Amino acid sequence: MTREELYANKLSKMIQVETISEKDKDNKEKFDAFHSVLRELFPLVFAKCDVKYIDSSLLIKLKGRGNGDPILFMSHQDVVAAPGEWKYPPFSGKIVDGQIWGRGTVDTKGSLFCIFQAVEEMIENNEIPNVDLYIASSSTEEVAGSGAPKTVEELLRQSVKLQILLDEGGMIKEEPMKGVKGKFAMIGTLEKGTGNIRITAYSKGGHASAPTKNTPLVRLSKFIVDIEKHNYNKAKLSPTVLETFRRLGPSTPGAFGFIMRHAKLLKPVIEYLIPKVNPIGSAMMKTTMAFTMAEGSPGLNVLPNKAWVNINTRFIQHQGVKETEDILKPLCKKYDLEYEFVSCKEAQEPVDYNGKEYKLVEETIKEVFSDVTPCPYAMTGGTDAYYYYPVTKNAIRFAPLEINEKQYQSIHALNEHLDISTLPKGVDFYKRIAQKVK
Repeated sequence: MTREELYANKLSKMIQVETISEKDKDNKEKFDAFHSVLRELFPLVFAKCDVKYIDSSLLIKLKGRGNGDPILFMSHQDVVAAPGEWKYPPFSGKIVDGQIWGRGTVDTKGSLFCIFQAVEEMIENNEIPNVDLYIASSSTEEVAGSGAPKTVEELLRQSVKLQILLDEGGMIKEEPMKGVKGKFAMIGTLEKGTGNIRITAYSKGGHASAPTKNTPLVRLSKFIVDIEKHNYNKAKLSPTVLETFRRLGPSTPGAFGFIMRHAKLLKPVIEYLIPKVNPIGSAMMKTTMAFTMAEGSPGLNVLPNKAWVNINTRFIQHQGVKETEDILKPLCKKYDLEYEFVSCKEAQEPVDYNGKEYKLVEETIKEVFSDVTPCPYAMTGGTDAYYYYPVTKNAIRFAPLEINEKQYQSIHALNEHLDISTLPKGVDFYKRIAQKVK
């Protein structure tokens, strides 16, 4: 059996355990079953390491030879639901023509397998790292639950300060942005904050047969159109995004490539143009507002006395909660609405892409993936790494797996799958990181 086949069979067994997380439900039995499979697949990890169960999340420590600050590899064990008609059943872990299929192959049991397998092989070969090595795996990442925060509480209780953390985030992909030619390892060094803002309209209600003007839904609609029409959230080129453009620019033909290569000189043009033509580029440069939920009257023929919409907000570093409130407050007054910041997390300071920790990741990528160009970027989504800021300023969001566009589009969608050929290099990446850190 080849290394690829051995690894794929192990990952298949992990995929076969359904670990869908649900808000406000612990689902302990399914995660206990998953942990049993992990113990079977990686016996040395569970025999030689200190294993803590934090509810259904895992915190595992391999004692290092020296006393330097530890490192932590993490990838969550929970997955999202898998509705719809799949090519192969979503929890079959089917291996066909060099690909493994199922929910969690990309997000994120693929990288979780690579982490466990790397540590298993290090123990087997007596390649104990210079510093303590932690594995963390939350069971609640997909529902923004308590797994990661409680794990951080445990690390703080132990007075742990991490010199580097690696979590999910960017991956290795061709054409990471439309028009960019080449294969890049996209390394997340900037994570935005998140928030949910409820906008509510009130009235006396009434019968729909004799509607009044400016009912709650009408006022909310005017507000939504106003937000969509005007550029209230200002785009700004951060040093991280400038570096992203600098590295992607030489591989991008045409006018867009020229603009990227000369981003410093053309900042005003980019800050004006990109938000109009590129949603991903826009999200890397500005706070975003997405209308995700709405509720009006409970009756088909009843005017609502209360209606609301939810804005899912991703705060960029230069426009946080206060700046966003300054935008919304006069608009809500204009349309006779009320607002409430239901849940909000400010953006954190980005990882220094010139720092030695980031450089270590880049160097290792170049060693393991010789045909790949590393590139820092601003993540538009959220990760468990956000919660680890109290124990490290070097939370780097990168999973060492190579995926194509179809596989990228399968995340949280139908027919999630991964090439098994990427697994050996993923394992090698984590082993090399662990061996280099001092």
